[in-house]
Amino acid sequence: MIYKDFAGERLSALGFGTMRLPVLNDDYGTIDERAAAEMFDCAIRGGVNYFDTAWGYHDGASETVTGKLLSAYPRDSYFLASKFPGYDLANIGKVREIFEKQLKKCRTDHFDFYLFHNVCEMNIDAYLDPKYGIFDYLKAQKEAGRIRHLGFSAHGSFAVIERFLRAYGKDMEFCQLQINYLDWTFQRAKEKVELVRSYGIPVWVMEPLRGGKLASLSPENEALLRSLRPEEPVPAWAFRFVLGIPDVKVILSGMSDLAQVKGNLATFAEDKPLTEKEYAALTDMAEKMYKNSVLPCTACRYCTSHCPKHLDIPELIKLYNEHRFTGGGFIAPMALSALPEDKWPSACIACHSCERVCPQQIKIADMMKDFTLRLQEEE
Repeated sequence: MIYKDFAGERLSALGFGTMRLPVLNDDYGTIDERAAAEMFDCAIRGGVNYFDTAWGYHDGASETVTGKLLSAYPRDSYFLASKFPGYDLANIGKVREIFEKQLKKCRTDHFDFYLFHNVCEMNIDAYLDPKYGIFDYLKAQKEAGRIRHLGFSAHGSFAVIERFLRAYGKDMEFCQLQINYLDWTFQRAKEKVELVRSYGIPVWVMEPLRGGKLASLSPENEALLRSLRPEEPVPAWAFRFVLGIPDVKVILSGMSDLAQVKGNLATFAEDKPLTEKEYAALTDMAEKMYKNSVLPCTACRYCTSHCPKHLDIPELIKLYNEHRFTGGGFIAPMALSALPEDKWPSACIACHSCERVCPQQIKIADMMKDFTLRLQEEE
């Protein structure tokens, strides 16, 4: 197992994410505890010592099962992470109540790592509002030893993360970001890492396989990677990429079965950095993957000055590209929820004024209509 040093501790570079554990009868809220126990044991015997859970994973069952299964091992043999669920605004005023319940569910008297969960457009105002006392309460728990290391995860934009860091950056010890070779440029992950680095904060990686999208590629892309490393499994390329980022300490993988655990342990048994040639081939492949399927907006903003509804068209195109490429997901709806409805794509009146000045000749009105339909179909 590859290990990383952090604050005098030795953390396994592979972290066990508990968001996608095996379930019974296709019920996300009913974890197959026997199968999960076998996976945990295999991971621990393979050197994994970092386990990540959260209030909402598996409809609330993840913390309970994670705590139960880990209680079979000495408490000082693993690191346990959980999060305050501010992604749901109904929880914002319940930080004390939720934290106490989390400790009981996880059968522990402290969390080694605790995070503000999913700092984003939707909740940034609430997270920063002192009337809810979230930061003050969590800081007090750290001072009392019930939280050893305090950090945050973020799916929000660069601007949102920057705002959070301006407020709390000096007290954050780590930051969890969605990083993979596709999102390195597609979601500006590189710029986010550089921002966090400027505050001296190390990085934890989530979604290194982008929800499994990078575990299985097109025959053409798989052949390309095999030509470079014939014995390297496709998922390993994604892990090798993020392992090569100096700021990264822990890479979380939401493992769903024993085969995935064993495969990941094999990858993390030895550090095999990408060569310059391999890195260039991988990033070039990633660029082609998303550029061939997204609208070529350059954010020149000629369009916005011609929109009678004053829509932020480049931002909406960016969200549309993410939503279409991913095949849905929560990122675009999450960002839109922070906007008034008269700034949503549904507010477009299809006047085509924007299209007449678009250098890329994007059919913006068609995009707005398709975006609206996609969002409605997922409600």
